[in-house]
Parts: sequence; structure tokens; C-alpha cells
Amino acid sequence: MKFKKIYLLLFALILQNFAFSQEQTRSKKEIEKLLEDAGNAFFNLDVDKSLKLSKIALNDAYLIKDDELMAKSYNIIGLNFEEFYNVDKGLNYYNKALYHANLTNNDSIKDWVNNNLGSLYSYRKNDFKTSIKYYKKALIYSEKIKDSIEIMYTRLNICSAYFAINDYNNGVEYLNSIKDFVVKGNQLEAKISMCSMYGSYYSNLKDNPKAELFFNEAIRLSELNTTQLLDSNVCDVYNDYATHYKKNKDFEKAFYYLNLHKELKEKVYNDERIKKVKLAGGEIELDELERQINRIEGEKDEQSKDLKESKLIVLLFVIIFFILLLLLYSLYKNNKFRDQSNKELKIANEELKIAKEKAEVASQLKTQFVSTISHELRTPLYGVVGITNIILEEHKELASSPHLNSLKFSARYLLSLVNDLLQINKIEENKIVLENMIFNISDEIKTIIESLEFIAVKNNNKLILKIDSSIPEFIIGDKLRLSQIFMNLVSNALKFTKNGEVKIIADLDRVEGTKSFIKFQISDTGVGIAKVDQEKIFEKFVQIERKEGDYQGTGLGLSIVQKLAELFGSKVELESEEGVGTTFTFTIGFESDESKRNEIINNIEVDLSSKHFYKILVVEDNKINQIVTKKILEGNNFKCQIIDDGYAAINLLESEAFDVVLMDINMPIINGFETTKLIRKKGITIPVIALTAFDKEEITEEALASGMNDIIIKPFEPVKLFQIITNIINKKNAD
Repeated sequence: MKFKKIYLLLFALILQNFAFSQEQTRSKKEIEKLLEDAGNAFFNLDVDKSLKLSKIALNDAYLIKDDELMAKSYNIIGLNFEEFYNVDKGLNYYNKALYHANLTNNDSIKDWVNNNLGSLYSYRKNDFKTSIKYYKKALIYSEKIKDSIEIMYTRLNICSAYFAINDYNNGVEYLNSIKDFVVKGNQLEAKISMCSMYGSYYSNLKDNPKAELFFNEAIRLSELNTTQLLDSNVCDVYNDYATHYKKNKDFEKAFYYLNLHKELKEKVYNDERIKKVKLAGGEIELDELERQINRIEGEKDEQSKDLKESKLIVLLFVIIFFILLLLLYSLYKNNKFRDQSNKELKIANEELKIAKEKAEVASQLKTQFVSTISHELRTPLYGVVGITNIILEEHKELASSPHLNSLKFSARYLLSLVNDLLQINKIEENKIVLENMIFNISDEIKTIIESLEFIAVKNNNKLILKIDSSIPEFIIGDKLRLSQIFMNLVSNALKFTKNGEVKIIADLDRVEGTKSFIKFQISDTGVGIAKVDQEKIFEKFVQIERKEGDYQGTGLGLSIVQKLAELFGSKVELESEEGVGTTFTFTIGFESDESKRNEIINNIEVDLSSKHFYKILVVEDNKINQIVTKKILEGNNFKCQIIDDGYAAINLLESEAFDVVLMDINMPIINGFETTKLIRKKGITIPVIALTAFDKEEITEEALASGMNDIIIKPFEPVKLFQIITNIINKKNAD
């Protein structure tokens, strides 16, 4: 079956409303009108007008830097080139449209462009695998914006692509899903396409009466068509009907409909229209030149009448002729210059292509590096955090030990710092969301001081803490991010101060509604920062040279501090003088409403112990991690068995029953993904949870594809693991 291309998506593009704004060039409303006229011209097969208007709209869109308008302009230009002249150029313009569409939050544009890309690969290149990929992307966007018309046309497109590769079973599912909507609606194009597809479907089933009934209905609906471009769909209907009769050896009718197909195709895709598309770009310049020549010839005629019998008539003809020669020479030089410019542009494009490939390789290497470092750092941190918890569990008398609490705090802080260091781009892109937790500001700062006491002792510094008594006892905010700010600022102050003092001051600055704004100051009597360096210390990877001592670090500390402060809606201010000291100041508003505190307290999980004795299989090759995970599970009344090899785990699951499998990903003999795939191939339906140090976003797609049920990242809070295990088991039992 030949694919049916659907054009109605362009109507939505043309008629989409814009927010109007006045710029130095045309406003968005005016550019919208240009695109509307360009679209109408395309549907009326006036390709010359369509391309000229689209080019004007595109130039204006670039002037006002509007990605939505750029995407829509490229989309119309791509339609013209694909349909009537050059498929590869059409693909190039579609890709540009998709690039600019992806820079916007407009899912409708992404839907339209992906649909048109799918049509090009299916209709022009016969690459139906790629076509279906783009159609399904478009379907995701259309379902996201809940556009019933777009969903209908996209499903018709997917069905047509499946039919084109004779996959009628998959195709008819999409067709049946929108049958009622098409019948009840008023979309003529959709009805024609649906009837023709059902005709091909029943023709494939050799149900000739039903096939011909649908084909005849498609032809009847085609007679109601008033849009010229829709003739291409009608053309395909004739071709499909001819194919049907040819399979049934009714060659007379097959020839009749094939002839109708040929005549209508020649009407739509004629040489003149293709030539217009090819020459549309150059015709503007030629028209300008022609107007100049006509103006000169008009002046010549007027002068010839006035000086008909004058001795100057010959001279005037010579002058006019000379001007024409100059114009022709100018045209020749312009063409030469344009050819030279095109050659230089091709060279530049090749250089850009090489640079792009190098940048992609560099980006891939960076991604691999970040992934490796993330895994290698989180794995030992899991052991540190886990063993600290085990010590606290086994030795209750140490629960109030400041040293052990400092160790636990430092481990958690280090984990958070590692995450932020590896994901500093996420901080800059505001992808980190602050959490709401209840805490006491005095307790948090004292914990930080205790964990940094060794630096103070080393440099013979005195730590002074002043907390305003008017600050509410309990406030709501992200205490971990706040701790990161303090850890960086206080540790810096202690490192750059010797035989001096570091003050940490917290004052209630003001109260606005239910928010208490607290002003924090961290000041020291250290070496200070030169004026020339004060503006750049918050930049990434910047380290200021100091006259005293040798200070090491990544140069990220103060950059992270400023970014975190911005997340709180604040800014870190600096006052410093060399030889006198440094003061950092910032103000953050925290929620202190009692009702909200109670709400958070009521949602806190108190009882972490499980009332069920679940049997857990842990597949993990790291010995320390085995100890930590086993201790956490058995401390919650779970029965735990450890296996350090994927193949051994598969053999054990065939002979012994477990409730859940906790699967490590990075194992030497066979990784967790492949192990899970083999488990599923054997028909074992036990829930599998990935227990890994990799970043969740990095592995989610592959984990779900392998058959895993969920993911938890090491190190983790035990309560989170217990909740995931309980939820998965309950869901399985309910099913």
C-alpha cells in the first residue's frame, strides 16, 4: 500500500495564536499573517508565493530572535521543497524546524514537525522504521497537549506507515482506535484517508466486498474536496484501488483507476510548479533588475519622442546601450560573486561539521567521565554512611556522641557535596529543587561547628557562635543545602585564619507573614581578600593566590555557595580587607508557620520496622556494600541472602523463592541489566530493584527495558528502600 501523506497539521501551525509584541521590525502578529498567507498559497499550489512569504517571515523571525516563528517558517519551507522539488533540502529544513522547536516550550510545534519528518521518511524515502519513530514522538506530544485532532491524524499516519510495510495487525490497531472520532468529526481529509486504509486492509484480507465498499466511499468523499493540495491524497486513493483490482486480476478496472491516478498526479506535480520552487529564491533579484531595465527603457522612449529630430538622438541611444551593458556586466559580476560566496560557504560548512563532530566527541568523553566519577565516589560513600548507621544501631550508648554524629553529618554532607560537584550544571539550570524539612537553626550550626573543630584547633582559632533568641525554635527549609553553605564559608574562614577568631552570627532580620528572614554573617580575622580579586572569587574553578600558607581546593566552594544562595532567593555579599579579615553576609527567608510544621511532622514516617518477614536476594560484588545492605535489611526483620555473581543468582532463583531481588548494576562477570534480562527470559516474575551508584537519569531507560521494576541510588535512606520494597510487593500481591 502506498503511504497517505496528511497535510492538515499545517493548518494548526498557521492558525496558532501568538502573544503580540511590537519590535523594531514586523511584529509577531504581522509575521503570523505572512505565515498564514504562505500556508494558504502552499495549499493552493502557489509555491512561488509560499516560499517568498516564508522567506520574509523567516528573516523577521531571526531579527526578533523568536524560535517558535523560526520553527514554523522552516516547516513551511520544508513542505514546499519536499513536496515539489528536493527531498533532501526539505529534510534539512525540517531538521532546522525541529531544532528551533526544541528550544521552545511549545509541544504543538514539536508535534507538527515530528509528524512532517515521519511523512518525509515514509512517503519520500520509504524508511518506515524511522518514519514510525518520528510519528510516535509526535503522538507523545499530541497526547500531552490533549489535542484530539492531532492525535487522530498522527494515529492515521502511524497506521499508514505500518500498512506500507504490510504490518496490518499493528496498523489496524491505530486505525480502529480513532474510527469513531473520524466518523463523528468533520475532517474530510481524515475520512478519505481512513476509508482508503480500511479498503487496503480488507483487500489484504481478501474481503473484496468490504474493500470496494470503503474504496468507493473514499472516492465519494474525494469529490467533496475543494483544496488543491488534497488532490495528492485522492491520487493515492486511485492508486490503492488500482492495486486492489490488480491483485484480483480485474485489469480493466485496475487500468481505469491507475489512469485516474496518473492524470491527477501530473496535475499536482507538474514540471512548471517544480521549476517555480527551484527558481523562487532567484526570481526576486531578477524581478528587481527587470524593473530597473524597464524604467531605463521608459526614459529612453520619452527622450526619443522629445528629441526625435535632434542631433543628440544617436548619443542618447549610445548612452542607453552603455547603461544596459553596465547592467548586464553588473549581473554577470553578481553571479560570479554569488558562486564564489557559495564555494566559501560550503568550505565553512565542512569546517563547522568537523568542529561539531569534535565537540560531540568531547561532550561524550565528559559524560563518560562524570558517570565514572559519580559511581566511583558514591560506592565508598555508601560504605561510610552505612557503617556509621550500623555503629549507631549496634551501640545505642554512642547515639549522643558528638564525634559519631559529626562523622555521620560529614558523610552525608560529603555525599551531597559530591552530587553537587558532579551536577553543577544542574544547579545553574535550576534543576535542583529545595526540600522542606523542620529543623532548629542553632542545632544545625552547632553540628557544623563540631565537625570543623579540628580545623580551628589546628590553626589555633576561636569559634564564636551568636544566635538571636527571637528566631523561632523550629523553622522549615532545606537544612542540607543551608549546611553546605555554612560548611564552605566556615571551613574557608578557618583555613585562612591563624591565631584569630571566626564568628558565626544569626539575627532575625524581619518577619513577613509566616516567613522569618534570618540574616547570617560569617566573619574572620584572617588574611583577607584583595579588592582586585573580590569580584571573581565566586566564579567556578577560581583560586586566589594567598601570601600566607599553601591552600588547596577545587575552586568550586564559593561558586556553589553563591548558586545555592540563589536557590534560596538570596545573594552572598562580601566585605574584606587584606590583613584585617573577611565577612560574608546573606539573608534567607524560612517558613515558620506552626500549621505547616504540624503538617510536615504528621507526614514523617516514624515506624521504620517491617511487620512482614520478606525474603530478599541481594546481588552485589562489593564486600563492604554486602555488609551494609545485609545489616540494613536484617535490622528491619528481612531475611537476606547475598550472591556476588549474576549467573549464580539466576541459578538460585530457579530453585528457591524470594520476595524481591536487589540488583547491583556494575558487576564484573555479567552486569545487572543482562542478569535481569536472563531472569525475565526464564519466565521468573520476581520484582527486581536496581541498587546502584549510577545516576538515576543515566540508567532509567535501560533499567526498565531490561525488566527491572524500580531504581534506588546508593547511598540511600533506609526508610526509602523499605518503602519501595513494601510498595512493589504489595502491588504484585494485588495483581
